[in-house]
Amino acid sequence: ATRVREKMFARFMAVLKPDIGDSILDVGVTADQSYTSSNYFESLYPVKNKITACGIDHAGFLEEKYPGVAFCFADALHLPFSDQTFDFVHCSAVWEHIGSISNQQKMLEESLRVARFGIMLTTPNRWFPIEFHCQLPLIHWLPKPVFRAILRGTKYHDLADENTLNLLTPSAVKTMCTAADPAWKFQLEFARLFGLPSNILLFGRRGY
Repeated sequence: ATRVREKMFARFMAVLKPDIGDSILDVGVTADQSYTSSNYFESLYPVKNKITACGIDHAGFLEEKYPGVAFCFADALHLPFSDQTFDFVHCSAVWEHIGSISNQQKMLEESLRVARFGIMLTTPNRWFPIEFHCQLPLIHWLPKPVFRAILRGTKYHDLADENTLNLLTPSAVKTMCTAADPAWKFQLEFARLFGLPSNILLFGRRGY
């Protein structure tokens, strides 16, 4: 996970090319500090005082851990910021945890609304053979009701709720982009693990 997220960060820098003075909103930071990949953006981005980190977890420790970072509580579906407040929006591994496809569309639209120049949203690819959250192979390729029924009988039963886990495919992401603000141009990429597309990377640039 750490290697994949380092690659995703490198793509953020290469594709969106933020300048040293650009402001960045990182949506969905976590209070979990048990993984080296947790809150990788705050760890890797060199200009800490240009990052606003937001989420529903108690992650205020980020301000002490990465001096210059500002933390605030915020729901990805209702970001408490005016239009085009930030130059760029980054959001990793949140999209699959906010419920229905309509919620996922809303999260994309909120990210676009508060961004001035560009966004990057990442999410696990449903078609990767291992499901990252339960680390089980192939069962997430089954119809979603069947997948969730199986999970209910395991220690991962909490993941059976759509509001907790709703995996996305590249085609679903493309469909959401088609329905999004036409002022934006989108680019779909993949992070790879063992040569297979493990994570979907959606880049958006506002067209002028």
